[in-house]
Amino acid sequence: MTRYEQLAATIRQQIEDDIWQVDDRLPSLRESVKSSGMSLMTVLQAYQLLESQGWIVARPQSGYYVAQRIKPFAAAKGGKKLNLSENVAISASIFDVLQACKDPTIVPFGSAFPDPSLLAESRLAKTLASVARRFVANTGSVNNSYVNNSYLASLPPGNEQLRRNISRRYAAQGIHVSPDEIVITAGAMESLSFSLQCVTSPGDWVVIESPAFYGALQAIERLRLKAIAIKTDPKTGIDLDVLEEVAGKYPIKACWLMSRFQNPLCVSMPTDNKQRLVEILDRHGITLIEDDVYGELYFDQNPPLPIKAWDKENNVMHCASFSKCLAPGYRVGWVAAGKHALKIQQLQMMSTVSASIPTQLAIAEYLTQGGYDNHIRRLRRQLEQRQLQMLRAVSEYFPHSVKVNSTRGGYFIWLEFETPFSANRLYQLALAKGISIAPGSMFSTSSQFDHAFRLNTSFAWNETQAAAMKTLGSLCHMLLKEDG
Repeated sequence: MTRYEQLAATIRQQIEDDIWQVDDRLPSLRESVKSSGMSLMTVLQAYQLLESQGWIVARPQSGYYVAQRIKPFAAAKGGKKLNLSENVAISASIFDVLQACKDPTIVPFGSAFPDPSLLAESRLAKTLASVARRFVANTGSVNNSYVNNSYLASLPPGNEQLRRNISRRYAAQGIHVSPDEIVITAGAMESLSFSLQCVTSPGDWVVIESPAFYGALQAIERLRLKAIAIKTDPKTGIDLDVLEEVAGKYPIKACWLMSRFQNPLCVSMPTDNKQRLVEILDRHGITLIEDDVYGELYFDQNPPLPIKAWDKENNVMHCASFSKCLAPGYRVGWVAAGKHALKIQQLQMMSTVSASIPTQLAIAEYLTQGGYDNHIRRLRRQLEQRQLQMLRAVSEYFPHSVKVNSTRGGYFIWLEFETPFSANRLYQLALAKGISIAPGSMFSTSSQFDHAFRLNTSFAWNETQAAAMKTLGSLCHMLLKEDG
């Protein structure tokens, strides 16, 4: 962290420990300069960061004061322990919700993508334009080596420089992944789908979380697999006791889950649980497909490690992408496939052939030039600020009976009411008022999450966002009254 971020983190911890309480006046800028030994500009940046995050407020001619705290929310409960589905069919309902988010007049709280203004697409666009110009300039010559080499180098397993850059990012976390184990794909969904296809056949059983990312449900439906949905706790992740029980009863081929900032429940598994999960799956010969598209979006100084960090048997296929942190439109993802890398390449060659060659080259060049880490740090700060603003709005506008789950990363929050509250009804009412949400029915093959919904917290806070949250809160109050 920078010096001003360190100072901000220290003051924030003091507020959390009640050293400074609501409405207490913080030391003046000059007092903090004297006590910290930092420059006036550094202290001012720290105070401004805390103000943007909602921890303190500035009062004209008076100074900085501790802001009103967000009321503690009751934690979401999750669903039932186990749900078996031999015929998964959910794509149609998901399509309707995602289509609504494309309307530019809709407030897109139901969107799966982060606010585009947060991402580095303008700089990437310049890099892509440079790459494209080189292609155009060289395509006129016969057997041009630049074009041919670029094309061949970007076929499966993908651009070598890009794979090397990704390998280095694993190494920075203490995880050894050779560039040869990495296959570049057209987004994370392709890497996840190929991984699932690689280790299963139609009719096989696959373990998923409950609630689960709807992309997993769609892939299972498309590949004609059978799902074992295991309850995912809002604090500890998938129920490992239930997993161990079903692993001994069913011929399970794969387990697909998110261990960091899970979508939609917003949970990150504790370290001990990750280690135990790997042990269970290794013991029963079950391949783990780790969906880690939000792994870079952590708010704390030290990020949680992916499950891949404990993979000693080369049994974890780790899938991620640049879509949630750099550029959704570029559709560049990857899978650290280990011993399955060649099979993934074969599947890709028989399907999409490769991810876009110019975008692979552009991202490889962007990562090599540097600046990605600065972009990611700025993105994390902005996402944290916006999550706090959204939670404050829930605290202010929503019924006190709401249960909320959030995590120190990502850009979603998960909200639940007691049944018979209908999130599908809320979705229809909100859509009529120009607001989208993601109802809980998108994330399950059963009706057990019809009382819950997910909100996207990544969008810039303004009057439109505030009004939309106020409207959602009013609709929730109305539905609770109707339910009696």
